[in-house]
Order: sequence, then C-alpha cells, then structure tokens
Amino acid sequence: MKQKYSVIVFDLGNVLLPFDFNDVIQGFEEIEKGLGVKFAEFYRTNYEVHRKFERGEYSVDEFTEIMLGVLEQKVARKEFYRIYSGLFSVNEELVKLLPVLGKNYRLVVLSNTNALHRKYGWGSYEFLGNFEKLILSHEIGAVKPEEKIYRAVEAYTGVPPEEHLYTDDILEYAAAARSLGWDAVQFVGNEELIREFGKRGIPLDGDLRD
Repeated sequence: MKQKYSVIVFDLGNVLLPFDFNDVIQGFEEIEKGLGVKFAEFYRTNYEVHRKFERGEYSVDEFTEIMLGVLEQKVARKEFYRIYSGLFSVNEELVKLLPVLGKNYRLVVLSNTNALHRKYGWGSYEFLGNFEKLILSHEIGAVKPEEKIYRAVEAYTGVPPEEHLYTDDILEYAAAARSLGWDAVQFVGNEELIREFGKRGIPLDGDLRD
C-alpha cells in the first residue's frame, strides 16, 4: 500500500535551529552599552525592514547599511555579520532523526530566512545534507504564511499537496499549509513531534518502506 506522505517539510528556526535573539542584543551591548537595546527597539518597531530582507527585497548591502545606521556606525560590517547571525544552535535530538526519515521520505526545508543568516549563521551545518532542497524566503521572494512560498515547495516536489507533511513552530504558518491541502503539525517540542509522527504511521526505527 502506498504511504500517505512522500515529503516531510521542516522549518528551520526554533525547530531544527533554536535561536535566541537576546544573544544578538547582548553582542551589541558588549560593544557599547545601549546599542543592543537600540537595535532591539528598531527591530520591534520596524519589523517590516526585517521582513523585506527575508523576502529578498533588500540586498545584503542595503540591509546592512540600514542596520549600521541604527547602530550609529559603531559596529564594523564584519562584526555586524557575526553578531547578527550568531544566534543559532542545533536541535541535536531532532537532527539525529533526519537520516532515518530520509530512508522513507523526501526531506525539504521551508524557511523564512535571509542571506546573512544563511552565510554567516546556519549555512554550514552538516545536517543540511539530509535535505534534497532548501526552499528559502529570500530566494523565492515570499514569506510564510504567503501562498507563494508553499507553492514553491510543491513546484519543486511535483507531488500533490496532501503528500506533504509540514512542521513549524508558528501555528499560523502550519495553518496556512493545512489550508492549501498539506498536513501540518505545530512544533512545540521533540517528544510531541515524535508522537505526531507516530500517529501518522511514520517509522522512526530506520525500516525501509515496502
């Protein structure tokens, strides 16, 4: 019997890659007291700047110039890249499951991210080799929960919507996937996700599908 899903799609941030924005704030605070607070306030009140960067509407240079201005030109460009992108860690427990899942399913990443975070933050992690494709907002020109970015996954996989299972820590983004015919699970922790996989008959013991 044909399995229900052929593709499992993972979000990156706070699923495979926990992150803490306070690390960025603290990094700028260590350069000069108040800089991190100023950066955080700008980020909070001008979130669309960040969103446009995730959509690829700002180049790296354009975004960096805006941010260096916010930081009063007190941070060198390379230092900004390092601090701004130094907020990620790896969910090792979940990452260990990827080779097992990859024996049975095609694995794809779907992430709202940006070119700086990819180059200086998470792009060199070896576990990414488990994925056959990374669908990234800044390359697609759309961000979750916009329909275009989910359709980009479908265009790549070439399989019907209902054959995709998606997990994202943000409920709105999971709901958007469901509205397009995918199955989706909000990620709230590794144990809960493993239970949700189990409910769907997704093997995590390494057995190959029939």
